[in-house]
Amino acid sequence: MYNTSSTTTAPRLLIVEDDPEVGAGLEEFFDLKGYHVSRVADGEQALQEITTLPPYDLVILDVMLPNKTGFEILREARNSGVKSPVIMLTVKGSEDDKLRGFELGADDYVTKPFDAEELAARVRAVLDRSQEGDGEGDGFSFGDVEVNFQNQTARCNGEMVEFTTLEFDILEYFIEHRGRTVSRKQLLRDVWGISGDITTRTIDRHVASLRKKIEPDPTEPIYIETVYGIGYKFSV
Repeated sequence: MYNTSSTTTAPRLLIVEDDPEVGAGLEEFFDLKGYHVSRVADGEQALQEITTLPPYDLVILDVMLPNKTGFEILREARNSGVKSPVIMLTVKGSEDDKLRGFELGADDYVTKPFDAEELAARVRAVLDRSQEGDGEGDGFSFGDVEVNFQNQTARCNGEMVEFTTLEFDILEYFIEHRGRTVSRKQLLRDVWGISGDITTRTIDRHVASLRKKIEPDPTEPIYIETVYGIGYKFSV
């Protein structure tokens, strides 16, 4: 757990919000919570800040910004190797927008208007998951693949393999439900946190990417099997 008392280093939090009132309110709120808070209101400045070392412990990123959208910032930051957790903050509440944010590497998605305490709870939860990733923890092995979900590392044939955070989450879910058929709707609900009737191939694209990294032959998968008309089954 992150402890924001004076005896420990406060988590560094970046707020990217162009509404002066909302931004100032969030900055004051999280400052009182014990976080070390920085705030920017411009897309270009936000990207520069996010990609500058040392990395922030967490970024609260609005979508609608001058010069660059939050989606553009997130995509460019992830392509630059930025691992800082990101919570998207926006008035856009459609499931398609949420899927786009998650697909680009967001860790959570909060829609305006929101309750500040709820946002603080989301921040704590994401930070807790991020910190858990720093430990050694137990891993899981199958075939030539070794995965450690706590320190977010993976090896195939002894060589490091780069997984996205979402790919780790999907694989962990498959492993937890190994031997059972998992529907796309279950994955949307339990991994993406999205409910409702949604027709999307987003999941299929992520599974295809995952197969390329863990399957001996991605065209003939032996671990992540397709259950036609339903979803997938992880078998080891």
